[in-house]
Amino acid sequence: MSDKTEYKGLKGWIEHRLPIFSSLEHFSKYQTPKNLNYAWNFGSMAGIALVLQILTGLLLAMHYTPHIKMAFQSVESIMRDVNYGWLLRYMHAVGASMFFMVVYAHIARGLYYGSYKSPRELLWFFGIILFLAMMATAFMGYVLPWGQMSFWGATVITNLFSAFPLVGESIVTWLWGGFSVGNPTLNRFFALHYLLPFMLLGLVVIHIATLHQHGSNNPTGLDVKSKKDTINFHPYYTVKDFVGFGIFFIIYAYFVFFEPNYLGHPDNYIPANPMVTPTHIVPEWYFLPFYAILRSIPNKLAGVLAMFGSILILFFLPWLDKCKIRSGNYRPIFKVAYLFFIIDVVFLGWLGGKPAEGDYISMAQVATFFYFFYFLILVPVISIYEKTKPLPASISEDFAKHKGA
Repeated sequence: MSDKTEYKGLKGWIEHRLPIFSSLEHFSKYQTPKNLNYAWNFGSMAGIALVLQILTGLLLAMHYTPHIKMAFQSVESIMRDVNYGWLLRYMHAVGASMFFMVVYAHIARGLYYGSYKSPRELLWFFGIILFLAMMATAFMGYVLPWGQMSFWGATVITNLFSAFPLVGESIVTWLWGGFSVGNPTLNRFFALHYLLPFMLLGLVVIHIATLHQHGSNNPTGLDVKSKKDTINFHPYYTVKDFVGFGIFFIIYAYFVFFEPNYLGHPDNYIPANPMVTPTHIVPEWYFLPFYAILRSIPNKLAGVLAMFGSILILFFLPWLDKCKIRSGNYRPIFKVAYLFFIIDVVFLGWLGGKPAEGDYISMAQVATFFYFFYFLILVPVISIYEKTKPLPASISEDFAKHKGA
């Protein structure tokens, strides 16, 4: 006898042709480790942020003009002439920052709890691909207002590809659509910025499908051993996710209504002028750690390789970290090294917003060295020689212990 629910009437007719109700039932009965903490809320928050970006982006695209002579004015028209256009624009701009905030927290949680280890390597890889696609989308979106920082940011970043021998100049010409940043550049960036979020949505579906293959990791890093270790995702974790959504929207609303320009740059309210270079060209805050790595190395090609390498190195973590224990909770030396790594990334972000001169360059070089030292030396060495704490016998035992506490 089949365990599959039999649907009758209209639901049965639809289910026979499109199994949507059984799919929803699968999600409601999806078994999840019972000891997940609020650090596991960041994935669902990222999903909400992506949906908000797509919806607000679609509405903004209806009023935006991708032409160098009209782009800046069309953005100002959205702010002043379109009903609630100011709200849409601020929601979209602040939403990008909120998206990166929760994604960075999501990655940090994965690094600490070993979510990149077997059998979840593909889940981790798709997550990093998502992150790279996010960065490309955000960069192209930042160019669209066609302010001073948009124009010069596009000029500086696209010029980086010229560092690659043989093909570099051709790549830059292709990106620009000509021999300088101009109207073809803006047009193709607008087209790609419109398209990429839907590709992100597809990657998210693959990411979730990969997650469901082996289930969520958990604070102990232990595998599920029996049904006692799990609970239904709904209603227990849907309620927990809604608590996270509440906090997310409070912070989001604060920035939208009270500090909409706090995370942006005032120079972007000046129309793009190819004849006037800003005193200090900086990207958005979420690119600053990588920008600091780029500027810390005097050689252009080496700096570009280091910047891209700082992200691509995450793909190699499943092999760099040889420790069989996933969770940092049971790895005392790793825990300290991880804390210094987080401080280092924040420090790099601060340095990325400073002028590339004097002591700032020296500090960025030290911070960049530690960034790669952490992944290439500390993580492999600690994983081999570290004496770990004893693991609980099961997820249920850990859950009972903390519930009792």
